[in-house]
Amino acid sequence: MVYWANGTAGIYRVATLEPFRGQGIGTAVIVTALQAAKASGPRRAAVQATPKGELVYRRRGFREVGKIDIYRMPSGREPVDLLWPLRDQRLQCFAAEVDIFPDMSRHEPEGFCLTWRRRHMASTNIPRPEHPDPQRFRNTWINLNGPWDFAIDAGRNGLNAGWASTNAWPGQRPITVPFCPESKLSGIEIKDFMPGVWYRRSFQVPAEWKGQRVRLHFGAVDFDCRVWVNGTLLGRHIGGYTPFWFDVTDVLKSGANEVVVYAVDDARAGKQPGGKQSDQYGSYDCMYTRVTGIWQTVWLEAVGQAFVQELQIVPSEDLSQVSILAEINGTTCGMRLRAEAFLDGKSVGVWQGPAGALTAANLTLKQVELWDLGKGTLYDLVLEVRDCGGKTVDRLESYFGLRKLEIRDKKFYINDKPVFLRTVLDQGFWPDGIYTAPSDAELKADIERSLACGFNGARLHQKVFEPRTLYWADKMGYLLAGEMGDWGMDLNDPVSHDAFVADWAASVRRDRNRPSLILWTPFNETHGRRFNTHDKDRHDGLLRMVYDLTRQLDPTRPVIDASGYVHVVTDIYDIHNYEQDPAKFAVLFEALKTAEPGNVFRNFPKVDILYDGKMPYFVSEYGGIWWNPAEAANAKAWGYGQRPATLEEFLRRFDGLNKALLDNPGICGFCYTQLTDVEQEVNGLYTYDRKPKFDLAIIKGSITAPAAIEKE
Repeated sequence: MVYWANGTAGIYRVATLEPFRGQGIGTAVIVTALQAAKASGPRRAAVQATPKGELVYRRRGFREVGKIDIYRMPSGREPVDLLWPLRDQRLQCFAAEVDIFPDMSRHEPEGFCLTWRRRHMASTNIPRPEHPDPQRFRNTWINLNGPWDFAIDAGRNGLNAGWASTNAWPGQRPITVPFCPESKLSGIEIKDFMPGVWYRRSFQVPAEWKGQRVRLHFGAVDFDCRVWVNGTLLGRHIGGYTPFWFDVTDVLKSGANEVVVYAVDDARAGKQPGGKQSDQYGSYDCMYTRVTGIWQTVWLEAVGQAFVQELQIVPSEDLSQVSILAEINGTTCGMRLRAEAFLDGKSVGVWQGPAGALTAANLTLKQVELWDLGKGTLYDLVLEVRDCGGKTVDRLESYFGLRKLEIRDKKFYINDKPVFLRTVLDQGFWPDGIYTAPSDAELKADIERSLACGFNGARLHQKVFEPRTLYWADKMGYLLAGEMGDWGMDLNDPVSHDAFVADWAASVRRDRNRPSLILWTPFNETHGRRFNTHDKDRHDGLLRMVYDLTRQLDPTRPVIDASGYVHVVTDIYDIHNYEQDPAKFAVLFEALKTAEPGNVFRNFPKVDILYDGKMPYFVSEYGGIWWNPAEAANAKAWGYGQRPATLEEFLRRFDGLNKALLDNPGICGFCYTQLTDVEQEVNGLYTYDRKPKFDLAIIKGSITAPAAIEKE
């Protein structure tokens, strides 16, 4: 059995247990960290259950390095399968071989963990306890999710009224972070517009963090956010989709500290990207419940006086090396950077050299294993900043995948093999959490649901998704297209441009190291929807500038300037079409089979650039066949085209539309609308609560039928 480890104290044994059902296996309260006395790599160990119910390791050469209270232990990347009572703590360790003794095999892990999880969650009250971004993991972190004080500032007067420093607010109530106040999981569930919202909670910093810098992180706050700690304004962040942090070291005090957050949100002004958030009182058509304030994890993190702040990882063309570009914050005089790559717990490459504000490293790999479709092979990467005496002052754990991505002959090639993009539109909404998944397991499960339908990837639509969505895609070999939630912004307004560009650039920097992500699409449908009176020069200049910026931040992936329309400069020509008659649908793309590609379907021929016949042609939205008999009488129910009268009619239409695209040798891929229903939009293959509507074997058979470009 393989498990993973965080930090230098890589192996854990249970020292004290609370008996469970008299079987001697129960909730661990204290664990003892063990470390190889003279080793920096992985170690093999065996675990044994003693008659008293203790789990101990049998291994020479390990020494104790201290006891850790697991209720304060930092979370790692994913559940551990080694010790069932500890599974929800997500301990990370270097790979180890574990012998499970017969008396342990009598226990049922899932039932046991559910019982333990309920007990643990009731005592700690931390929803979404996992680390929010495994590509930026440090074991010195504290999750600040859970109960916060909350108040709505309908008149946006709280700032002038001194709410940042008061002990109570009018209408104050508890909220559960990281869920937005519109959601059921937040405990608030108010769907009306909330122009301003306030949050407050206390926290303590562990004594062992003394001498380190402490950062306060926010995964995402919608939209314009100010943060105070102990009454001191730390700063302001504008943008609803990307992470930000403040250094709080100098304002901390012993004992309890207080953080206050004020967020302003206006989905109707046209000055901010909002994605699919409704600009009306209620949701309608393909516009859904709004999101206000905090909607991703909040956490504290301790770093060294010099630490890795930003990281870019680029595999070499022959995949035998990775180039690492590390931005180091703090004084680097006399410092060194050490980078080590691991594959299945085995060290496969080391680089070390002087550290500067911007440090470049070429790490040669002794073993090359490719990341591929359905095979998410990942290398672990450990970066350490060390002082002149060799002491580690900062340690960052990340990962990367090795895969070759290129476009040639109007096709996508992954590892030199042509791949037809069988993708699905994923809106990233949840019935009880809105923008935020109720659990990490559900993020993974949505990918599993897509794979069960035969799709090999998704277009992450009108939203920058949680980092753990991309992590699971990386782990599972699932392709992604990254997109910004640009709907809601007025393309004539430079203020909205500023907000968009800053958030988009941050999203590219956040996700450019992820092997699952193969395509950037910053905009969606920039003409012909609401803002069809935009100034053409301003529109074209914005799209061209964002295209260039994206390529500069990440030259390794193709960019679609505006998915569907209107294209100005793009690496892939994509279109949206919701024709429901398969025969008429196929005719639209017949020109791709001839020498007249300029006659192929374009969404807005009068303003769109011509298709040159050299770029890949991607049907990035189609289908949208609404089917949900339970919603037949709902006047708000919405989908594209005419609703099928019977299930059989749906399946014929579905297969016919797919076949029209799969059989065309000029088409590189498709994106079906959509994975799940969302509120009143009922064109998903699953209901909003994630129940399949159809026989998935039939759906998968249609989606996975051989494509023309795969037959050549």
